[in-house]
Formats: sequence, C-alpha cells, structure tokens
Amino acid sequence: MLSEEGKGDTDSMRILAIMITVLGVADCAFTERSAVLDTDCPSLCKCEDDGMLLRVECVELGLVQLPSKLSMFTSYLDLSMNNITLLPREALSNLPFLQELRLAGNHLTDIPEGAFIGLFNLKVLMLQNNNLRRVPNDALENLRNLRSLRLDANRITSVPAGSFKGLASLRHLWLDDNALSEVPVRALDSLPTLQALTLALNSITHVPDRAFANLTSLVVLHLHNNKIQTLGERCFDGLLSLESLDLNYSNLTMFPMAIGALPNLKELTFHSNYIRSIPEHAFVGNPSLITIYFYNNPIQSVGKSAFQNLPELQMLALRGATEVTEFPDLTGTNSLETLAVTGTHISTLPRNLCDLLPNLVQLDLSHNLIQHLPRFSGCRKIQKIDLRHNHIHEVLADIFLGLTELRTLDLSFNLLSSVPLEGLQDLTHLRLAGNTALRPSLLAQSLPKLRVVEMPYAFQCCAFVSGPGQNSKSRYIWKTNISEDLVSVTEKHIAVSQENEDQEREGDSKHQHPVHCFPSPGPRRLCQSLFGSWPLRAGVWLIVILSFACNSLVLVSIVLSTSPTPPTQYLLAMLSGVHLVTGLSSATLAVLDAVTFDHFTMYGPWLGNGPACWVFDFLSIFSAEASVFLLAAIVLERGWRCTVQGSDRSETCTRRRRPLGGRGTQGISALCCVLAGAIAILPPLIRGEYGLWSPCIAMASPYTPSSCLGHSYATALVLLNSLCYLLMTGTYMRLYCHMDDGTAEEDVVTARECSVTRLLACLLLTNCLLSFPVALLSFFSLLRLSVLTSPEVTKAVLLLVAPLPACLNPLLYILISPHFKEDLNRLLCWMTYRQKIGQHSTGSVSVDSEDAEKQSCDSLQALVSPTM
Repeated sequence: MLSEEGKGDTDSMRILAIMITVLGVADCAFTERSAVLDTDCPSLCKCEDDGMLLRVECVELGLVQLPSKLSMFTSYLDLSMNNITLLPREALSNLPFLQELRLAGNHLTDIPEGAFIGLFNLKVLMLQNNNLRRVPNDALENLRNLRSLRLDANRITSVPAGSFKGLASLRHLWLDDNALSEVPVRALDSLPTLQALTLALNSITHVPDRAFANLTSLVVLHLHNNKIQTLGERCFDGLLSLESLDLNYSNLTMFPMAIGALPNLKELTFHSNYIRSIPEHAFVGNPSLITIYFYNNPIQSVGKSAFQNLPELQMLALRGATEVTEFPDLTGTNSLETLAVTGTHISTLPRNLCDLLPNLVQLDLSHNLIQHLPRFSGCRKIQKIDLRHNHIHEVLADIFLGLTELRTLDLSFNLLSSVPLEGLQDLTHLRLAGNTALRPSLLAQSLPKLRVVEMPYAFQCCAFVSGPGQNSKSRYIWKTNISEDLVSVTEKHIAVSQENEDQEREGDSKHQHPVHCFPSPGPRRLCQSLFGSWPLRAGVWLIVILSFACNSLVLVSIVLSTSPTPPTQYLLAMLSGVHLVTGLSSATLAVLDAVTFDHFTMYGPWLGNGPACWVFDFLSIFSAEASVFLLAAIVLERGWRCTVQGSDRSETCTRRRRPLGGRGTQGISALCCVLAGAIAILPPLIRGEYGLWSPCIAMASPYTPSSCLGHSYATALVLLNSLCYLLMTGTYMRLYCHMDDGTAEEDVVTARECSVTRLLACLLLTNCLLSFPVALLSFFSLLRLSVLTSPEVTKAVLLLVAPLPACLNPLLYILISPHFKEDLNRLLCWMTYRQKIGQHSTGSVSVDSEDAEKQSCDSLQALVSPTM
C-alpha cells in the first residue's frame, strides 16, 4: 500500500512540474510578444493586438521600401497606398505567422522569385492597383495555403500556363481591369478549388469551348464589361457548381445558349448587350434560377415559353425591350415575388396573371401600352403596383378587392376619368398625377391610412386638407416641396418608421399621420372659391368699377375732343386703353368667382388647363407690360419736348424741341404694344410658364415644364420693369431740377405743359411704389422663401396691388390734369350745341338762342383755360 501511495505522489509531482514548465514558457512568450509590441512597432505605423499576434497598418505613409523591425508575430500587414517599387528576395521571410498581406496601390512592376519565401501561413495577398505586366508566378509558387489573390487593376496582358502552379488552396482570384484579350484557359486548369473568378473590365472578345472545364467548384464568374461578341456553345461545360454569372455590358448579339450547362445557376445577368431575341425554352437547363436581369437590350422577340417552369425564380426584370408586344407566359414560375416588365409595347395582360403568380409582392408594368387591367384579387401578398405611363382608360370597381397588403399604387399619366376606391383602404401611397381626364375629387374618408397622394389638379388636394374653422391639428397638410422628377424610376417617398406602420395597422386614431398632397392648390389655396375672402372680393370689384369708369372718361375726353390731340394726350389715351384690358381681366376673375362660388373645385380643371387660361394670361401680362412701356414713352416724350436750352432757368419750359408728329407717336405706341405682346407670348412659345405673374397660376396643372422657368420669367419681368422705372426716374429728375415754379407772366400753353410734367411725377411715384410688392414677391418666390410668400400676401399682391395702377392712373389724370377739364368742358359744350341744333331743326329754338349758347361755351372755355 505504501509503495502504491508513494508511486501516486511521484506521478502527481511529475504532472505539476510539467504544468509549471508550460506556464513558464507561455509567460516568456507573452512577455517577449508584449515587449515587441511596445518597442518594435515600425515608425509611423499603427499596431494592434490580434490575440497572441499583431496587426500592423502602414497605409499612405509615402514608404518607398518595406518598414524595418517587423515583429515575427505579425499576422496582418497593410502597406497599401505607398510608393514601394521593389520587394527584395526573402524580405518577409521572418514573418512565419503572416496571414494577410496588402500591397495595393503601390508602384510594383514585377515581383522577383523568393519575395514571399517563408510565408507558409499566408492566406490573403492583395496586389491590385500596381503596374504589374505579368503574373509573378515564380514568387507565388510556394504559397500553398493562399486562398485569395487580387491582381486586378494592373497591366497584365496575358496569363500563360503554369502562372498559378502550386496554389492548391486558392479560392478567390481577381484578374479584372487588366489588358487581357482572351480567357487564360490553360492557367486556370491548375485551380480546381477555385470558387470565385472575375475577368471583368478586360478586352476579351470570345469565350472558347470548355474554357472553365476544370473549375468544378466555381460558384461566381464575372465576365462583365468586356468586348465579348461570341460564346462557344460549350464554353460553360464543367461549371456544375456555378450559381452566379455576370455577362453585362458586353457586345453579345445572340442569346447565350451555353448557359444550358449550368444546372445550379441562381443569378444570371446579361443586361446592356445587343441581344435581339430570347428563344423558346431559353432557360430550360436552369431550373434553379432565382433572378434574371436582361434589360437594356434591343430585344425584338421573346419566346412564349422562355420563362416557363422556373419554380425558384423570385425576380424577373425585362426593361427596355421596345419591340416586345406580348406578355411572357409564366406557367410554372409561381415563386415570382418581383416582376418588372417596362418600356415594352405590351397592350394586354393575361386575365389569370395572379393565378400564375400568387406570391407576387412587387409588380412594375410602367411605360407600356396597357389599356385594360385584369383582376388582382389573386395576388394576396402584393404590396406595390406600378402602372404609370400606360394607356389605361378604365379601372373596374372590383380590380383591387381583397388586397389587404397593398401599400403603393401608381396609376399616374394614364387616361383615367375615374378611380374606384374599393379595396384600397390600406393604401399609404397613391399616385394619380397626369390623368388630365380625372375630374372628380377623391373621398379622403375612404383612404384612412393614406400618407402620400399625387393628384392631377391642385383642387383635388382640397379633399385632403381641413376646411375653414376645423381643427388646425388636422391630419391633412400641404406637400409643397416634392422633388421635380416625379416620374423617375427611383421613387422619393417620405420616410415612415415601422413603429408608425404598426400604429396605423392597429387603427389607433390618436396617432394619425399627416397626408402629404401634391400639388398644393396654388399660392391662393383655391378650394371653395376663387378669391377666398370677402374683403379681397370687395377690393377686386372696387378696382374693376374704378378702372372701367375712370378709363372710359379719359378715353372719351381725349378721343372725342374737338381740339387737336398732342402726343402726350395720345399716349395717355393708349395707356387708358391698355388699363381697360387690365380691368377686363380683373372683371373676368370677379365674374368667375361669382359664378363658381362655393363649388370652385368642380370647374378648376377645365379652367386651368384649357386654352382660355393661356389667352387670359397673355392679355394680363400684355396689359401690365404695355402700361409700363407706354408710361415710359410719355415721360421720355416730355423729356424730348421740354429740355433746357442754356443755363437760364426762366426758360425752362418756354424753349421746346419740335413735338413728335402724329406718325411718330403712333409708331412709338405701336412699338410698346408689340414689345409687350412679344414678352407675353414668350412662355407658350418655349413651353414654359408665366410663374407668379399668371392669374391662372392656381388653376394651371403642375405637370408642365419645370417651374424654374416660371420663376425665371417673373424675375426677368421685374428686372425689365425696374430698368424702365429707373430710366423714367432719371428723365424726370432732369426735368425737375430745371423746372421753374411758374409766374403770372407765363403764357397759358407753358402753364399747361408744366402742369402735365407735374402730373407725370404723381404717375411715376404711384407706379414705382406699387411695383415694389410685386418685385419682392417674385424674388422671394425665386429664392423659395415660403415664409415671406404666404398665401394671404400672395393673394393680396396678385389680385389687388398688381392691377391697382389700372384705376389709380386715370383717376390721377382726372383729378390733376388741366387737359381733362378743358377737353371735358369742350365736349359738354359741343354736345349741348349739337342738341340745340337738333332742336332748331324741329323749329323749337331760335337762331339767337343758338348764338347765345355758342358764345356761352366760348366764354366758359375762356374762363377755364387760364386757370389751368
């Protein structure tokens, strides 16, 4: 017993001694590695622990050679983006634990034999973005554990046989972005374990038969961005494990029938080629396909059975096949979740579409010629339907019934006149823009979960905004800043969190979300009436009455005057005629407001998109610009006639240039009208907009050319008018500085002319002041300062301030001008005289009374004229 106990103790002591020895060795190794980390990290480099090993990063340090004092425990070494041009032989032989070496972005032109001697554990070698002209096969020969080799973005022109000899464990090989002109068939034969190969971005023109026959483990093959014109009928033989094949951006003209040898292929892309047809049973040898991309090919025909019996296919995208007229037969392809058939000439859809595709989640049939829709009730999982830019005339009431998962429906830019809301209760995004025949508004109560809606007309957004007197916290708000590219492929939605989605599905009425409706109903927000408020309505009617009354009086007094019409009077008459056009425009708006009161939304689409609105805009802009030009002509005409001759101030208005003749005045007025007409007709000619200057701005459809043109047009008008006012102000200041106050000795003609000059001062000051609000509104709109261009301010400026000169200018003329009183008195006397002549012809008045009446008119005129 004692001997056995003594033997047990001896064994225990022996085990304890071994454990102490092992711990001591480990502690020494750890102490040595820690010392290395603390003292031997290369200068400027970054070193980090990697378990018992070390990671060294020396990126973008401008190194021209390998750093010194590299620890033997280094497992990761990054020397990318330096200026290293040469790797000496056995330079890294003291790094037996190195697993990843990065030399990308240097200036290596060649790697000598023996450069990687001693790197027995190296698994990743990156040599991309250098100047290598050949594969450094001598240096790579002994890297038997290498799994990933990157040689892309070099200048390699050929890969001879034996280039990868000895790389028995290589899994990933990058040879893209070089100058290869053929597939390195013989060099690839020695890589049976290769799983991923990329030969993209080269100049390969042909892939021969059995080019990859020995790569039985290959899973990913990239051949995109080459110049491949032909593929051998058996070029993919042997690739029994291939799952992803990329043939994009090449010069293929024939469908790659060689893919029939790829039974495990799951992802196939050959878009952006020159393939013109897809044959019958094109994918019969690829039952495992999940996704196919072949858009941007000039495909003329697609075999009826091309996409049949692909039970694993989940995504199919056929875009840009402009000559395809029939929808593909998808029998047996019942796992499709995403289907995109866009840019074709398909006009009909199969009635059993959802029976064939019960798992469909997203359906994109945009930019086709579809006229009628099948019932989608069988697509229970569908979440998004895109049917924009088709020729759909009608949507039946039961088409969308039962689609409880449907969230986005895009029917924009079709020919719809009505949209049924049955089955759309769960929609969050609805787009109906561009359907110009769609007049009725939608019932917001039928779409309780709606968040984004785009309508053809601004008035239809009134259904999604709270009316006057309602709670200001309504869930409906305006969406005034939606992206310009409303019809782009990439949709721009308003971000919605998943938490809010859950709240909506639970029907929590306490957390309702706002509805963003586009387009907003213009700067005037016209929903119930054109003007919106009674003070604004009363102001417009007052402007209309004053404009018609005052301008009519001015025209009658000048046109029917018995005395000769001087140039200034003729131009003032033309100005009054133009103001009558402005008054007519305001009167038209006032009458329209009265006729459509309380139901303006019913007539808005017809008014805003018809030719009448363009004519109305033209006349409004024409009258506004012609009034500015004619006023400038009047001021310049006074400057021409009344000019200082010499330095004597007493001769200010007595020495005059010869007045313009009748033809000259008519030519100037015609020039002003022609120039104003050219400016007003410009937007329709260039398919632009009138911008804020348009009285129809709230009625016009927003899906016209970019509103930036409208802002630019309005700003250009403001600058032009400002230039005219500046010229008028300078001319008048010159006259004012030399104008005499007048004395009793001045003759009657001089007094009247100087009085007209003072009248022009009032006209100029009034029009300048009234132009400031319009100018500020245009600039604020151009800068998109919405805070400074509120709807109330915009309405007041457009409907009250802008047309105000049409009634103030003639009113000032009536109150100040001596010519008006003189012409009016002459006209009244002449009318009285003609009345007496008529009575005399009937024998009721004597000749003496006629003479007395005539003398009375002459006496009255003599009394009036000197006082002016």
